[in-house]
Amino acid sequence: MNENKSFRVKELPVDDRPREKLLLRGAQNLSDAELVAILLRTGKKGKSVLEISRELINTDSNLAMLATKSIDSLQKISGIGKDKAATLAAAFELSRRILSQAKWFSNKKVTSPQDIADVFIPLLRDDNKERFIVVCLNSANKIIKYDTVSIGNLNSSVVHPREIFKVAIDCSSASIILIHNHPSGNPEPSNEDIRITKKIVESGKILDIPVFDHLIIAGDTFTSFVEKRLI
Repeated sequence: MNENKSFRVKELPVDDRPREKLLLRGAQNLSDAELVAILLRTGKKGKSVLEISRELINTDSNLAMLATKSIDSLQKISGIGKDKAATLAAAFELSRRILSQAKWFSNKKVTSPQDIADVFIPLLRDDNKERFIVVCLNSANKIIKYDTVSIGNLNSSVVHPREIFKVAIDCSSASIILIHNHPSGNPEPSNEDIRITKKIVESGKILDIPVFDHLIIAGDTFTSFVEKRLI
């Protein structure tokens, strides 16, 4: 091995390249070290990226302990500079957020419009695009999925019921909630909002997938169609 050479993933034999293995076989078939190697991308003088990844994991014997390290602590590990440490820290933080949100959604029961507003106001607060979102609930009124069915600058409330209920049917939803943000800051529904919502509600009755509510979110405020007796 040439001690003066800095190894890259692409310089490994094709069958040993983690990225190619991931694309061919799926991420679930890669080892911890191979997944970390995809994040690190390059090795250092005398060591391939896979060798550095294995040593990195062995520092704490498992990924869970490694994920608790600060950026400064990561940089103290041989072969991990500022850029690699930042990449790892970002990946670990994303994982923590995903697990936290998954746990939250699995336990969250919707009992009021405020419950939904608490979820979506932070997500839509800084969004300058109009979005129409369908939220799917199971029979226990817990959120099982949400999806954006329309996005744009104007008239994003103009959606067809089939777009809404395709999402609901695909996830076997017992009921749905509609979310529509107003970047203008005005939470009041337009005549078009009301017309479209009533059309969706009627379609839901036919399909036996009731519309639990429709919330218009504008910054930190919201309007509930149910509370305003619009549906």
